[in-house]
Amino acid sequence: MSDATPPEATILVVDDTPTKLYILSSWLRRAGYAVVEATGGLEALQRIAELHPDLVVLDVRLPDISGYEVCERIKSDPATSSIPVIQISGAAITAADRALGLHRGADGYLAEPVEPDEFVATVEAALRYHRARQRAERLAARLGALTDLTLAMNAAQTFDELLSTAVSGTSRILGRRTGVVALAPDGRTRRLTALPPDGTPTFRTVQPPVLQFLGERALGQRAGTEFLIIPHDYWSGIAPDTPSRQDITAVLSRTKRDRPPVLLGVEPDPELDQDELSMLRQLGQAVALAVEALRAYAEEHAIALTLQRSLLPSRVPQVAGLDIVWRYQPAVDNVEVGGDFYEVLELGEQVLVAVGDVQGHSLLAATVMAELRHALRASLIGKVELDQSLSLLNDVLRRYHPRMTATVCLTLLDPATGEAQIANAGHIPPLLLDGDGGARYHERFGNLLLGVAEEVYRIDRVVVPPGGSVLMFTDGLVEDRDKYLDDSLEIARRAAEEIGDDMDEAAGRLIDTFGAREDDVALVIVRRRPDDRPPLPAEG
Repeated sequence: MSDATPPEATILVVDDTPTKLYILSSWLRRAGYAVVEATGGLEALQRIAELHPDLVVLDVRLPDISGYEVCERIKSDPATSSIPVIQISGAAITAADRALGLHRGADGYLAEPVEPDEFVATVEAALRYHRARQRAERLAARLGALTDLTLAMNAAQTFDELLSTAVSGTSRILGRRTGVVALAPDGRTRRLTALPPDGTPTFRTVQPPVLQFLGERALGQRAGTEFLIIPHDYWSGIAPDTPSRQDITAVLSRTKRDRPPVLLGVEPDPELDQDELSMLRQLGQAVALAVEALRAYAEEHAIALTLQRSLLPSRVPQVAGLDIVWRYQPAVDNVEVGGDFYEVLELGEQVLVAVGDVQGHSLLAATVMAELRHALRASLIGKVELDQSLSLLNDVLRRYHPRMTATVCLTLLDPATGEAQIANAGHIPPLLLDGDGGARYHERFGNLLLGVAEEVYRIDRVVVPPGGSVLMFTDGLVEDRDKYLDDSLEIARRAAEEIGDDMDEAAGRLIDTFGAREDDVALVIVRRRPDDRPPLPAEG
């Protein structure tokens, strides 16, 4: 017999002849296998369902159902189809018998008399093939799960969602208690754990310097991935709420030099094999890449938002007789700066409110927006003529940025009389509120937008009554891919009818009506006070 010690395995031997059953079982036990016995086909199927053995040795002639049928049932059941079956017979020994057995699902066929060495070697070969197939299938399944997990992590909208996805997915893939530690963009260290099979993530505490300490020891300042064995005594000291009572096998990954690393660890009992260690390394690298991408996005978004806010007014004036509330809300998912803007200027006894939107989301759109704001201010230094201001902005855009367009709406209001002038270059028209719950759009979109062609801009005159308001906003508030613009404009009009005394709350509620926005939103509400109340604080 073979001198090699086979891996631990359980083998089911099925034969209705006691002597033959004893001999075959004895050979396998001496070879180091655990043996389970059955004397009939139905009993064998029951044992297989209960025990799920690693291999079945199956006599062809059985008293209840044939070994051929038993083999077919084993192979037709997805739960048992991968179990190798070796058929053996002292009666069905012709080439046709062997061919029939193989055609009906057997992985091997032995005709008696058979030598002990040949029998055990055949069993070992079948188990080797079975284990190699299991390993390949397990690896393929894990690689598929790794791909799905990577996609899910990259789709995460927040840092906590990313880490929750990572720790939950790793726990399910490796079937082990898993933990992850990473530094969030807000500077706080996050730690989560998950336990299979469901992988539900749990937030836990950890001392903040742990990543810096482990990173310096394992990686220094370089990028890369390194394995660590973290002793339980050390880990329980810096993470006292750890549920693990074992040392931790972990990977520490850093994708860029001098950036915070990410720690991904699992319980090592039972010991991880080479495939699991390789998968843990790949998972650690995937998590680190996703974390770095989201961290870089958050940093870029913060820089873009700072730049964009620096191009907008830092405050709006407090004007006697008027309450003024404004909002600027950047797009939720857009890291680029945009071209939405607003302006509120005191011009003698009058107040000018401007809202506009330059085409696109880019640094160019933001710089063009800033140019138009400054050109608008310059046009109002002398005589205030709204049509001439829009003509100047149109000329600036056509001459210096011929491939750009913009929409702008101007409202010039006298707080004392309520007389107002409106000039509109292709922008969503202002909503005029009468103070008694009525709201209407002034007129749809006015003249041609800026940057297209030479245009003569019309000035319309309206009167805003005491307690009445003018509401102006950019299209980011109402534009949705799955809705008609007219429907969204009507939703905004109905919401404006409910604006009460608390204008600040009303502005926030109006934006909340449309939910998270794909585009930037600029919004200004100007109300004529019906009495001598002090003006509202100019907040946005």
